[in-house]
Amino acid sequence: MGKYDFIAAELGELRRQGLYNTIRTIGSAVGAWTVVDGRRVLNMCSNNYLGFANDPRLKGAARQALEEYGVGPAAVRSIAGTMTLHVEFERKLAAFKGAEDALSLQSGFCANLAAIPTLMGQGHVLFTDELNHASIIDGCRLTKAERVIYPHRDVDALAKALEERKDAPRKLIVTDGVFSMDGDLAPLPAIVEVAERYEAMVMVDDAHGEGVLGRAGRGIVDHFGVHGRVDIEMGTLSKAFGVVGGYLAGKREIIEYLRQRARPFLFSSAATPADVAACMAAVDVLEKSDEPVRRLWDNARYFKAKMKDLGFDLGQSETPITPVMLGEAPTAWEFSKRLFQRDVFAQAIVFPTVPRGKARLRVMVSAVHTKEDLDYAVDAFAKVGRELGVI
Repeated sequence: MGKYDFIAAELGELRRQGLYNTIRTIGSAVGAWTVVDGRRVLNMCSNNYLGFANDPRLKGAARQALEEYGVGPAAVRSIAGTMTLHVEFERKLAAFKGAEDALSLQSGFCANLAAIPTLMGQGHVLFTDELNHASIIDGCRLTKAERVIYPHRDVDALAKALEERKDAPRKLIVTDGVFSMDGDLAPLPAIVEVAERYEAMVMVDDAHGEGVLGRAGRGIVDHFGVHGRVDIEMGTLSKAFGVVGGYLAGKREIIEYLRQRARPFLFSSAATPADVAACMAAVDVLEKSDEPVRRLWDNARYFKAKMKDLGFDLGQSETPITPVMLGEAPTAWEFSKRLFQRDVFAQAIVFPTVPRGKARLRVMVSAVHTKEDLDYAVDAFAKVGRELGVI
């Protein structure tokens, strides 16, 4: 038996179960209509909430930074110095979030891997929602802290677990703000209240709330009005901001400690100047107007209403994330394939990203979709849904 035979066997098993993911190729800028596998299609699965991925204001800022600062920082910030762009962006982002300080990192995934293992160790206790993102799960796995996984959004169960471990010297509650597969919200005010009762820190992953919730997209902390009561906010710059990167924002002492000790910050180079400048431009746009956020929500409400009228199961989403629930993986893949044949791009989400039996298409409406675009998508969903007996 060859040393790689197990890989071939595993890949074969994925294909047999209908779980093999054929990744499509994008051949243009990402927008409402995007070239995918050489075909111009209506893009209904991008996280480009506000249409910033191809916004001329962000592209202009990126070009200017490229000329002034070059293509990359060429070293780790803590060893060879940090660019003024990164410092300026962190100040601007902290002000936008209403936080004391912020730290820019390479991605949202890296941000969770930076914060959780740095803050928590042996003898400490982590409390994490059962549906938290994979980056939170991996951040927890990198610690020697005890992990308590509480039922989804169940604050009573969380309170009971905190009571049972009230004597732990350090406690951290970690939750997604917006749960990425279902689009529902963490009950953040109740979580904060129980955390204060048991002197636990609170960290919220705002990857899908940034640019979507709160005043002009300031996020879930702003949405619920719990400024100063959440210790750490993590966010990504690759979704609503349309660029790449991640950040941590919160109490000044915590952010400074992470700046001194977080391994993804200390041992990996920073985001490129063009990326950072584009992200700053995104903040500038939102500080001037909430119009992109209002358009996003208007489109989301319009699309969801049309889909519900057709009889599709859209789960429990409270945000523009629209899960079209289909059950088994083969149905989801076939649905996606037939949509693509009608020039609509919406990828299937199957196990292990979601539990078995809960395969879906996760539809992501954006601010740059027109009502005509959304009607086109609804018509395609209706035809495929009837063909496959979903509706």
